[in-house]
Amino acid sequence: MPNANEDNSSALSQVQHRAVSELLRVSPVADELARRFQEAGFSLALVGGSVRDALLGRLGNDLDFTTDARPEDVLKIVRPWADALWEVGIAFGTVGAQKDARVDDVEQSFQIEITTYRSEAYDRTSRKPEVSYGDSIEEDLVRRDFTVNAMAVALPEKEFIDPYGGLDDLSARVLRTPGTPEASFSDDPLRMMRAARFAAQLDFEVAPEVVAAMTDMAARIEIVSAERVRDELNKLIRSAHPRKGLTLLVDTGLADHVLPELPALRLESDEHHRHKDVYEHTLIVLEQAMALEEDGPDLTLRLAALFHDIGKPRTRRFEQDGRVSFHHHEMVGAKMTKKRMAALKYSNDLVKDVSRLVELHLRFHGYGTGEWTDSAVRRYVRDAGPLLDRLHKLTRSDCTTRNKRKATALSRAYDGLEDRIAELKEQEELDAIRPDLDGNEIMGVLGIGPGPAIGQAYKFLLELRLENGPMGHEAAVAALKEWWAEQG
Repeated sequence: MPNANEDNSSALSQVQHRAVSELLRVSPVADELARRFQEAGFSLALVGGSVRDALLGRLGNDLDFTTDARPEDVLKIVRPWADALWEVGIAFGTVGAQKDARVDDVEQSFQIEITTYRSEAYDRTSRKPEVSYGDSIEEDLVRRDFTVNAMAVALPEKEFIDPYGGLDDLSARVLRTPGTPEASFSDDPLRMMRAARFAAQLDFEVAPEVVAAMTDMAARIEIVSAERVRDELNKLIRSAHPRKGLTLLVDTGLADHVLPELPALRLESDEHHRHKDVYEHTLIVLEQAMALEEDGPDLTLRLAALFHDIGKPRTRRFEQDGRVSFHHHEMVGAKMTKKRMAALKYSNDLVKDVSRLVELHLRFHGYGTGEWTDSAVRRYVRDAGPLLDRLHKLTRSDCTTRNKRKATALSRAYDGLEDRIAELKEQEELDAIRPDLDGNEIMGVLGIGPGPAIGQAYKFLLELRLENGPMGHEAAVAALKEWWAEQG
């Protein structure tokens, strides 16, 4: 594969170049598609993240291409060839397609995006980018967010195109912009968040001039829609190194505009009022929660870890004995979580789950050394519902004390609680607790139709169930009749 920067001594090895070439050779999709564009008189190149990931040895089946063909021409070329086609992004010059192909005797499905050479920019009164089409691949690459995403492989000849030193930066594991960072971030302020996201995903460093521009232009992020901010934040939080990205958001001031509750955790402390650094504690809890994940990144758990203490700044009190208290910070934090997640346009279900975990994260600390009654354990499980497994993980992660004896005691206490939950589950269906009589049975026993009294009776029987465990049909009927008689 020819390299436009052959004199670059710090470029990645030729072995990696050959790896890209080989990857393209064994993937019939890229060459087939390129030939179709060539026959129609247009150019096609693999571009951006696809080239970066190929050089890093992590290219999947999502392929990004760029072309000088306009979207209407792209549709004409791709429609007869693709197995599926979508035009959701066509207003921004992007055509999506799916192509199934056999690679090394294995049937695979490729998700493809083909984008016309373009440039885009925001004005200060709009949340949507203005798109204009370009005529050269160099013009297209310079408008990309970072140099490591501004490389291309022209097809079908497989010529490596790297006009802005992306190969150097990939080797050095650094994020720089093809042009000035100020111009790049002015064009699309979301790129400032993408810098933090890529730092977290790839474990790259961000060049000093890029960090400086992020700091100077942080307020510009407010022009970007909440949905786009949320999507970048999700990618950052789901990454392998979210601390790195979150720290960059806080240090540059971007978090002040998109997640102000996070920098607010950097509570000052003095020699008379010492307390745990809540900001650092939060990042540790996040990392400890990640270590407990079993099936890949769990966005619900990670968001709960990130938000679990955001109520502390509002509830901090300095007591007369010199201690610092945060009474009811879990309740305040749950309300703040709902408000912030709603502002970021998260789904109602996710908002409900994350805020519930924040609300419940301190409940375990009333367990002490195992004094809870069986009914209290049942209530813990009932209140957690389907979030119980995540609540286990969040509660365990919330222990960041350096006191090994205290940490061991907390771990053993929670082990004990989980053992009791398991024992009770063997006795009854604890995680789906219902009264011993359902609504129809209650109406039959009381001889009344639907109405508020049935709900009250149901609640009464549920409380009995939580206190006493399964009662059996006859005992429940007797208790219900006695309760009903007392109602007059």
